[in-house]
Formats: sequence, C-alpha cells, structure tokens
Amino acid sequence: MLRLQGVTKRFGARAVLNDVSFRLSAGEYLAIVGDSGIGKSTLLNVIAGLESVDAGQIAFEEKALTAMDDDALTILRREKFGFVFQAFHILPNLTLEQNVGLPLLLKGISDPEKTRALIATVGLAGREASLPRELSGGELQRVAIARALVGDPKLVLADEPTGNLDPENARQVLELFRKATKERSAAAILATHSEQAAAGCDRAYRLTAEGLTPL
Repeated sequence: MLRLQGVTKRFGARAVLNDVSFRLSAGEYLAIVGDSGIGKSTLLNVIAGLESVDAGQIAFEEKALTAMDDDALTILRREKFGFVFQAFHILPNLTLEQNVGLPLLLKGISDPEKTRALIATVGLAGREASLPRELSGGELQRVAIARALVGDPKLVLADEPTGNLDPENARQVLELFRKATKERSAAAILATHSEQAAAGCDRAYRLTAEGLTPL
C-alpha cells in the first residue's frame, strides 16, 4: 500500500533522511523508533506530502506522491490519511463531538451517529458536549485518535502520540490506538522514541542519521 524507495531529505547540508526505504501493507502497524530530532516527524511529513523530498520515491496505493501537485496531495490527505499529534491539536472552542466530526465536515458530511459511535469506542461516551479544557491529557489524546479515524482513513500517521502523557495513560492510549486501527483495517505508522511503545507494533525500524534499520 505504501512504498518508500531511497528517500532522502536535506535541510541545508544536513541529510535528515538518508536513503530511507520500506514497504507498508494494508492493515499493518509499523513503528519508527528514534531519538528526538533524528527526523521521525520529517519522515511522516514527507509520507503525507507536507514536505518534498530531495531524492527517492514515495508511492501510496501505486500512485507516486512525488509526482502529485499540492491540490492532489491535499485531497489525498483529506480522503485517505488520518493524523495523531503529540500536542493533540484539539480546537479549544469546539466541543468533543465537534472536534471528532471535523474531518467529516471538511468533506461536506454530517454524521452525528458515526461520530458519537467513535467517541464511545475511545471510552468517552457521555462527554460529547465537553470542551477540551474539561478533559485530561489522556482524554484529549483519545479525542485525537477518534478524530483521526472518523473519516475511515487507509493510513494513520501518529507522531509521538504519548509524548505528553504519564506512563499509565500512555499505555492505555497506545493499546486503544492499536485496537481501533486494527478493527478498521487501517495501516498505521507510529513515530516514537520508545522501544517499549514500539513493542506493540507488527514491525519496527530504528531511524538514525545513517538511515533505517529493522529492530
């Protein structure tokens, strides 16, 4: 479903991504492990078409992302991708239900039943009208997971989704994320500094300045 071949990304003279290659199958859960600043977020960004590459190819469902223009990439992200961020990026003036349903709204779809069902899936039934300030960090990340999945993405990109959580909340969120993506047959890439977090994935790679190696 996703294929990277020889992907290189430079910022000035520094190669942040160096000849990165891997394949991801539909429904597979993959971890990219690496130290802070090594390029994990950059890797997710080039996969999503948010940043260009300096060399190599990225293909999603046999279509070359590196050949798409900005409009095509925007449509691809909206229709096929879901995103979970370390900083949550939950809109403060929207309710929990409105935040989760936002990807559908951007597609011109209103489906309160589906939105509420997904809220229940992440364990927040009854909190639909709550504002973000009324939720804990672990609950906000659950909202972010629900929002990422509500549009039935084929690929979910999660960038250090437990980096701001305590160990127990982190464990619960990762377990929920794995279960929810697997139930929907979505492929997922987890970028993390933690080998413990990566242990719950189907496969894992370590990202270093030299490239990508299996764990």
